[in-house]
Amino acid sequence: MAKIKLTKVPFAGTPEQDALLTEKLAAIKDLPGALMPAMQAAQEIYGYLPVEVQKKIADTLGVSLEKVFGVATFYSQFTLNPRGQYQISVCLGTACYVKGSGDVLTAIEKDLNIKHDECTSDGKFSLLETRCIGCCGLAPVMTVNDDVYGKLVPADIPGILAKYK
Repeated sequence: MAKIKLTKVPFAGTPEQDALLTEKLAAIKDLPGALMPAMQAAQEIYGYLPVEVQKKIADTLGVSLEKVFGVATFYSQFTLNPRGQYQISVCLGTACYVKGSGDVLTAIEKDLNIKHDECTSDGKFSLLETRCIGCCGLAPVMTVNDDVYGKLVPADIPGILAKYK
C-alpha cells in the first residue's frame, strides 16, 4: 500500500470558500451518489481536499470521514495537498528515467526542500512525479505549469527555478 503524504502547509480556508461549499453541498446532499460531486466541488473551491474539508463533506452527507478519505485517495483526480502557484512535474517515464530524470527530481527536491507531492511552505512551488508526457525526444523533461524544459541535467535546475522565484 502506498504511503499517503500529508501537507506541511496549514489549512487556510476563507469564510467565502466555506460559504460557497456550504451552498454547493446543500444543493446536492440529498441526491443519490452525491459524494463524488461534493468532493469535486470542494476541490474546485479549495484546490485540494484537506481533512477539514473532508470532515465537512462527511458531516453534511452523513457518511464517514473514512469513506470520504478512501474515495479521495482512490481517484487520481483528487489531491490531499495544496498545489503551488508553480506546479513542477518531472517525467519518470522510461525514456526520461534512463536519461537521468531521477537525478533531476533529486536536484529539485534539494533546491526547494520538498519531496514529491509536497508544496513549499510559502505556497509557491509544488512537485509531482509524472509518467510520459509525450516529449521523449527531449528526455529528461520537466514542466513548470505550461512551460516545458528538456534535455535536462541537475545543474540546470537552479537557473530554471530562479525564473519563478
